[in-house]
Amino acid sequence: MNRTLYSCLFYLALPLVALRLWLRARKAPAYAQRVGERFSYGLPVLQPGGIWVHAVSVGESIAAAPMVRALLERYPQLPITVTCMTPTGSERIQALFANEPRIQHCYLPYDLPCAAKRFLDRVQPKLAVIMETELWPNHIHACAQRGIPVALANGRLSARSAKGYGRFAKLTAPMLAEMNLLAVQTHTEAQRFLSLGARPQAVDVTGSIKFDLTIDPQLSVRAAALREQWGASQRPVWIAASTHEGEDEVVLAAHRRLLENYPNALLILVPRHQERFGPMFELSEREGFATVRRSTGDPVTAQTSVLLGDTMGELLFLYALADSAFVGGSLVPTGGHNPLEPAALALPVIMGPHVFNFLEITAMMRDAGALREVDDAEGLAEAVRQLFELPQDARRMGQAGLGVMQANQGALKRLLDGLDRLLAH
Repeated sequence: MNRTLYSCLFYLALPLVALRLWLRARKAPAYAQRVGERFSYGLPVLQPGGIWVHAVSVGESIAAAPMVRALLERYPQLPITVTCMTPTGSERIQALFANEPRIQHCYLPYDLPCAAKRFLDRVQPKLAVIMETELWPNHIHACAQRGIPVALANGRLSARSAKGYGRFAKLTAPMLAEMNLLAVQTHTEAQRFLSLGARPQAVDVTGSIKFDLTIDPQLSVRAAALREQWGASQRPVWIAASTHEGEDEVVLAAHRRLLENYPNALLILVPRHQERFGPMFELSEREGFATVRRSTGDPVTAQTSVLLGDTMGELLFLYALADSAFVGGSLVPTGGHNPLEPAALALPVIMGPHVFNFLEITAMMRDAGALREVDDAEGLAEAVRQLFELPQDARRMGQAGLGVMQANQGALKRLLDGLDRLLAH
């Protein structure tokens, strides 16, 4: 399939795209808002001539934040336009950069030639930076036609995605050849991009900028103070973070088992998607757990068994409240979420078997003794119980994870140096 055929099919599929938006809006009403932006109509006032950064959703927005802040510092005269595709990503971007007047934000329009043209007419960037894997042929081609350099930052490409791209070589090979920098996380991913048509001089192994996460020292202080306020300083607390549909039942079943040995154990349950906060609260209550929603500000008492983390932008703080962390998206075939966030807080990490989004990072953590893998509720309950019972082992695992993080930092600087070269040209 070439780009012309791809564009024709995209235009023909617009009724289905509209239907999908409508279906999503039934669960998350924010999908029904700002629809014009998705076609480059009704965009907010944008100052042209800066840097455009695209981060598809919440995870990529958080990963992009240190890079965006460094770019603001390096280029004090340039505005930065940050785009995404989801309402939760949009909320996250607005919260992350609320106090930064040079950050502009809108949805990235759909990958239609006319929408891409209108978007670039408005933004006129000197550089386009795409986070991780969100590659759109028409947007990239429109940039190449105007001489706007395009970089992939923190690039990753699983074997499964590479196979998918390979099926449409006539579309993906020209697109990759038009890119000026692919700053990828590992040598394996570099080989995958090269085999799909990226130019050798454009591919650079910089490592993962997720290792360059810095934690505000006040975070742990605030968390300890809140636990004391709850009267939970000595209470065993664990977190199940970024959980997906199908995982929450497993997590609650594991918590039920834990309560047999530790009747005062507290679970902090943080669903990945906002639209599931309400249903998860109802599920937890229905299962008989005394549940408090974080968003209400209600106190956690000795009777509380589950704290539902239903706030946005607080995940690191919720991790800091716990003694051990299960990272979700890994008991279901979603590919797992970032285990480096709890590792940065020196927490022992538990994940399920589906970690293909973070294969290299989880392998490093496993080898260092910082990560345990489980398959089901029984395994999860057992892993958490052992960490409660053996605090020295938990501490050792946490320190090992922190060590893995610190040993692999520096990717952000290497990425920024690459972007500097593109801007200089």
